[in-house]
Amino acid sequence: MKKMNFLNKKKALLAAAVLSVTCGASMYLPGISHAAGYMALQEQAIKVLPIDNAKFLQGQKFDFAIEVKNGSSDMDVKVNGQDAAKFFGKDASRTMEGTTAIYRIDDVSFKKAGNIDIEVKDGSQERKANYVVTNEKAKKTAKNVILFVGDGMSLQAREIARILSKGITEGKYNDLLNMEKLDNMAIITTSGYDSIVTDSANSASAYATGHKSVVNAMGVYENCTKDPLDDPKVENIIELAKRIRGMATGIVSTANITDATPAAMLTHTRRRSEQNYIATDMLNDKHRPDVIMGGGSRHFLPMSTPGSKRKDNVDVIKSFEDLGYTFSGTKTELENTPKSEDKILGLYQLDNMNVYIDREVTKNPSVLKSFNDQPGLVEMTEKAIDTLSKNPNGFFLMVEGACIDKQLHVLDWQRAAYDNIEMDKAIGAAEKFAAKNNDTLIVVVADHAHGASITGTYHELDGKTGREGVRCYQDAKWPTFQDADGDGYPDNPDPSITLAVQFANHPDYNENYRFKDVPTVPSIMGKDGKAITNPQIKGELLRGNIPTSDDQEVHSADDIILNAGGPGSEYFKGVMDNTEVFFGMVRALGLDGNKTVKSSK
Repeated sequence: MKKMNFLNKKKALLAAAVLSVTCGASMYLPGISHAAGYMALQEQAIKVLPIDNAKFLQGQKFDFAIEVKNGSSDMDVKVNGQDAAKFFGKDASRTMEGTTAIYRIDDVSFKKAGNIDIEVKDGSQERKANYVVTNEKAKKTAKNVILFVGDGMSLQAREIARILSKGITEGKYNDLLNMEKLDNMAIITTSGYDSIVTDSANSASAYATGHKSVVNAMGVYENCTKDPLDDPKVENIIELAKRIRGMATGIVSTANITDATPAAMLTHTRRRSEQNYIATDMLNDKHRPDVIMGGGSRHFLPMSTPGSKRKDNVDVIKSFEDLGYTFSGTKTELENTPKSEDKILGLYQLDNMNVYIDREVTKNPSVLKSFNDQPGLVEMTEKAIDTLSKNPNGFFLMVEGACIDKQLHVLDWQRAAYDNIEMDKAIGAAEKFAAKNNDTLIVVVADHAHGASITGTYHELDGKTGREGVRCYQDAKWPTFQDADGDGYPDNPDPSITLAVQFANHPDYNENYRFKDVPTVPSIMGKDGKAITNPQIKGELLRGNIPTSDDQEVHSADDIILNAGGPGSEYFKGVMDNTEVFFGMVRALGLDGNKTVKSSK
């Protein structure tokens, strides 16, 4: 009977949960698990944007929106018990999108730190949300912040880079990576508010704004309209740095510079694929960086230029030049840029830049084509720091090692590792700069993880191949990577005994466990729209464990590691949400969103 009573109570509680969802009740239900409460949240008829439990920098600007399914235009919205329009001092717009009622007040902020309560009523439907506003400042504030994002740089990816770059002797590493020597460390969770697994846009947006978003979005909360450019915005770190203190700002990446991570530092869109828009939007003075370096010239060149992906004849490069930017399209041109210049636009490939191995090791003309004079991440980082540090108000710089992620997507861990090493060397260059004045916070973090693990070594010295050539436990011994010239990169990416790197999430592909001289995708899309093994790769068939609609390895939901050093770095410790990276940076800078310099140009 006791068991039956318990089951009946449980059923009653679940029924109450369903009823409260239908009626638009608040998410919290006594006796219901967090998981059940979360599911209830997803079904809410009333959507509050920003979402429940959002955190704000004092004075940080944002768009406030309420959406009610099958709602009315006369909904009642209160902030801390006061009519929302009166609280913000601005009239609200009330519109309909189909049967969804929309209440919106743009470009508002919370002037004081503390807790904020949101209440929404529309007929019988109700919804509550709670916000936190902070104005915390570090005891010793930083003048500059350099944020390094290793795209897809999981703990395992870092370990692979450490093995290849530093070596290991009788179980002890000969040295650590530069990033691993920074004073403070934290574990970062990576999920967005729509899914347990994030993409780079959403995760980078959390770093840039301190707010969660959804897959493919940056700097916005997803609304119900189809327009990817009208979603409620949140002020990002570049906009804050320029507005509040007149700081210099920069973005550097080995990817297309309009790709997710660099774009998330400045722009606002629901759809990361709007790259032509993003390129043009970089001209907006609110968030126009002083230094822009990476790939992706195809989105800046007019459509009449071969290789362009624009749908118009707007010459975005010329528009930057008209604003006083010095343009460079090669490593040589970057090196010849006068030291006196304080604004640089550098675009060194039509799309993503070539990876370190292809650029510096194999140097295959069929891979590089006409782009055989590209700078590396170290050169771009050093030039960016030299340029931005001229500003007496300090600078914010984001540097992305983008191709770690892009190579892991195609199961090419060797190319990913060399790019990871390259990013670590760029971190070393930043550390040298920071050591001069002790006024620069350096933060090193990934945006998400990949499911790659070292299971041992691989060799064919005894004639065993394929799966039987994978060596585990005591049979693994040590890989034979060598660095005779001491440059931190293995002389040969394919030694006789290499690492056995296995992927947890992949399509069907043929594995031969060896380095590929020419970049080759593991899978291709068949005529039926399903991923199949790439016939160009011969090896042992590994059956996939992800949907056949995906022809690449996919992101994992694993936590990632953050390292930090310099003033304000003490903030980073324990387990932290990815949005806290933003708050750690603005805390270090001592930014107050209520302040605005006379000119941010």
